[in-house]
Amino acid sequence: MTKKIIVIGAGPGGLAAAMLLASKGYTVEIFEKQLFVGGRNGSAQMNDYTFDIGPTFLSMPEIAEELFQAAGKNLHDYIDLKELPMMYELVFKDKKVQMFKDPIKMKEEIDKHYPGNAEGYTRFMNDTRKKMNRLKPILQSPMDQYYQYITWKVLRALPQLSLGKSLYNVLSNYFTEHELRLAFTFQSKYLGMSPWECPGAFSILSFMEHEYGIFHPIGGLNQLSKAMAKVVEENGGTIHLGNEVHKLWIQKGNIVKGIITANGDKVSADEVIINGDFAHVMSNLVDEGILKKYSKEKLKKKKYSCSTFMIYLGIDKQFDIPHHTIVFSEDYKKNVEEITKSYTLSSDPSIYIQNASVTDKTLAPPGHSTLYILAPVPNNISGIDWTENEQRFRDLVLDAVERKTGFKNIREHIKAEKIISPHHWEVDFNIFQGATFNLGHQLSQMMALRPHNKFEELKNCWLVGGGTHPGSGLPTILESARITTNMLLHEDPSFSFTKQEGLERVL
Repeated sequence: MTKKIIVIGAGPGGLAAAMLLASKGYTVEIFEKQLFVGGRNGSAQMNDYTFDIGPTFLSMPEIAEELFQAAGKNLHDYIDLKELPMMYELVFKDKKVQMFKDPIKMKEEIDKHYPGNAEGYTRFMNDTRKKMNRLKPILQSPMDQYYQYITWKVLRALPQLSLGKSLYNVLSNYFTEHELRLAFTFQSKYLGMSPWECPGAFSILSFMEHEYGIFHPIGGLNQLSKAMAKVVEENGGTIHLGNEVHKLWIQKGNIVKGIITANGDKVSADEVIINGDFAHVMSNLVDEGILKKYSKEKLKKKKYSCSTFMIYLGIDKQFDIPHHTIVFSEDYKKNVEEITKSYTLSSDPSIYIQNASVTDKTLAPPGHSTLYILAPVPNNISGIDWTENEQRFRDLVLDAVERKTGFKNIREHIKAEKIISPHHWEVDFNIFQGATFNLGHQLSQMMALRPHNKFEELKNCWLVGGGTHPGSGLPTILESARITTNMLLHEDPSFSFTKQEGLERVL
């Protein structure tokens, strides 16, 4: 008899797991609170303008290609990927620095702005390529047992983990200029962390961009989620949109038997995969007293990422400005400490701007454009009252954009606008404390110390997404789905493996 799998949440991790399992003949049903697929990797529509809700950078597309291939499909039959040769422009107080995948152009740009540092870029890429090769097996395999720390793949990677060093410290070995170090460490914000606190192993984040490039799917990065949803249905799976899960259906012995929907319906399953925000799910979908390691009280004591303040604007003009722009606060370290330590709203925030219409004409009417503006801010542990501060901070961010970039007089051209504050992330998207990037990525919350892909406190229960191994960020979330589905398949005695399929990476 075919096993039935329920997936809670149609985010990219849940969709990838559902796509893979449906392709292997399982009966798969996804239950999603929203009326759209993708979660934070979904799309928002305002009038004739289309926006990605969350992620806008696609790096390492080969992971998605491999997952589609494992599901019997070709990614490129579903989405049209465009590589951005100039990946993004960095705006500092007195200069603009363009970042290229092409190493020759990148070294020319470094020599132009920071003479004498191009050699450091070459060393960084060569050294981090070795680090990436050592870390990949860890990022692609289960890490849910402490004995795995003494396996050969981990011991071999130890010298590359930069233990005891922050990300900023690691980049200081390659570049003499503070701004250039920031150019290769700001990616710690993808994890919601400070480069002065983020473990040095995460130097692979900027390396991944420079080594593999940055891509934009026509229609937005949300198209990846929509493509996976289509494959789920083509392979016989079902997606229930607008159907929120109220509770896990748990019987004696902490055995998960299925789910209880917001309508009170009990839906049984052989296995349940959770793609919801980890801390939110365990705090709200599991009754008090069942969990010990991840009880409500213990979850409150965990470390969480920062949040983000989002402004989505439909504009009745176009700007000849790069697809991606990062504007740095004049005192970046102070700004980061305001976000992660003092929990205060900055008067000079760092800001990310996506001007996707320079690449993609499908997102707005002719002659119009979409602007996606993001400012990292404290999560809701800060106690900031966003009903009181939302409009003021929105105006402060737009003032900074108009003052520091070529996006002038934006307010005069706004035809559509939407704001997502940390309050909205928590209430509308069920994200614990509005921490957009999930549990923090300190070494104390990584690998076997992160919630396990096969969830350790409940039977027949699995995790995918940023709250489990290997962590946040779209490429790693997709890897979490591959790890979890491989583990599930290996535990299923009814699933037969071919000789060509390895013990760790079937898919």
